[in-house]
Amino acid sequence: MSDSFRTVDDVKTLLESWKGFDSRQRMKFYDSWAETYDQDTEMINYRAPHLMVDFLNANFSGNREEVQVLDVACGSGLVAKLMIELGFKHFAGVDGSKGMLEQAAKTGLYQDLKLALLGTEPLPAQTGTFDVVVIIGALREGHVPVSILRELSDAAKPGGYICMSRSDSKSECGKEYKVSMEKELQQMEEEGLWTHVMTEEMHKYMMDFDGDEYLRGTMHLYKKSLV
Repeated sequence: MSDSFRTVDDVKTLLESWKGFDSRQRMKFYDSWAETYDQDTEMINYRAPHLMVDFLNANFSGNREEVQVLDVACGSGLVAKLMIELGFKHFAGVDGSKGMLEQAAKTGLYQDLKLALLGTEPLPAQTGTFDVVVIIGALREGHVPVSILRELSDAAKPGGYICMSRSDSKSECGKEYKVSMEKELQQMEEEGLWTHVMTEEMHKYMMDFDGDEYLRGTMHLYKKSLV
C-alpha cells in the first residue's frame, strides 16, 4: 500500500506488531518506521512533543538563543522543529535508532547526533554541558529504564533544566514503572541533585487503541542543583 493511503488502522496494526520486542528489536522496528514516522504520528494525533515543548516554554526563563539543548530519544527531530519556533537554536540529539537519526539529520537543526541504546549503553553526553535536557515518550516500560534519570541530570549544567514526559500505561508493568520513576524522582531530590519545578498532567496526548479515546501522561520539570 502506498504511504499516501495509510489509515489509522494501518498505524494501529504497525504499533501492535512490536509487542514482545526486546530493546534491540524495537530499535530495528524504529529503523523501518522512520520514513513514515512523522506522517503516522500526526495521523494518530501524537501531541506529546507539542504539550511538552509548551510546558517547558511556559516555565523556562533563560536566553533561548544561547542555551544548549540535549534531545534524548530525539526520534525524527519533532522536538527541535517545535523548539526552534520558540527561539531555541542549539540542539544535540541521541537516539537508539539509526533510521530515526537519519531523519533527524535531514531537519538540519542538530549540531550533533549520536547513536546509543539507552539503558544498555551510557548516555553519550558530556557531564554538565546542557542548559536544557528533554526526553519525550521514551520513559515507559520496555523502552528506557528509570536509571536513565541520573544520566539526564548528569548531562545538565548546574542550574539547568531537565524536562521529561511519561505515558501512564494501564498495564501492570506500566504501573510498576510509574511507581519506580516517581520514587527515583523523589530520591534524587532528597539527595540534592535537583529541585522540583513543576509537574503537569497530559490529557489527550495520543489516540488510545485499546478502548478509551486518548491516552494520558505526566510531564515533569526539574532544575539541577547548583552544587
